[in-house]
Amino acid sequence: MTPAWILDIFAAIMLIVSAVSAGRLAFEWPWRFSAHPDVDISHLLMGISMAGMLAAGLRTLPDTAWEVIFGILTAWFTWQVVRDARAEGARALAGGHCAPHMIHSAAMLYMYLALVAPSASTGSAMGGMGASGMQSLSYPTIAFAFGLVLAGYSIWDLDQVSGKRYSLARATAVLTRPALAGVSAGSAAVLPSAGAGAGAGAPGEPADVEPSRPQEMIGQGSARRLLLSPGMAVSCRIAMGVTMALMLFIMI
Repeated sequence: MTPAWILDIFAAIMLIVSAVSAGRLAFEWPWRFSAHPDVDISHLLMGISMAGMLAAGLRTLPDTAWEVIFGILTAWFTWQVVRDARAEGARALAGGHCAPHMIHSAAMLYMYLALVAPSASTGSAMGGMGASGMQSLSYPTIAFAFGLVLAGYSIWDLDQVSGKRYSLARATAVLTRPALAGVSAGSAAVLPSAGAGAGAGAPGEPADVEPSRPQEMIGQGSARRLLLSPGMAVSCRIAMGVTMALMLFIMI
């Protein structure tokens, strides 16, 4: 039986993923900055659902409602993968954008449909993994296959992040340079000339410029760009893939 504190840690991670996804959706509104708001919506919902699966006290919607939600998400991402496969062939399955999300949604749907309740007297099959060590899944071979595929996608994403394809720091630094350039230009615009009158600063010094304000604006912009960076989305996907694979292996 898995210690409850380990499940609580992963439940907390899922809540963090949900909070990050909610923040991305709020900053992206009306979704002009991201071509895939559906990914953040799925991460938000999956994080809330998985937290409730890991810790009974965090349960929200009834199991039937989650089955409907993940059925819709599975159908949506399957349609996206089919569309991508028509344009890119097998590459859409191996390294496409929507294929991992299709697997995540299908795995969540399977867990809700295949969970065997410990007893008929329990009101909900998905009462929290920490509440009972007797929960298991029907058709464990399917669970094992889902776990392997999820682990494979997580390893692939980790390789992409370590290879700096989705580097968080690099994206923030690159996107911050225009802001720094703009601040420098603005500071130069208020530099007094050599023949400035009384009240102006000495030549080469800015006049009436609040030094902390530009840094605050740059910091806020950098935080927003970091939150909306592709690397942040991939990091959330890795956390969800690892947690989902762990849950599947535990319940086999």
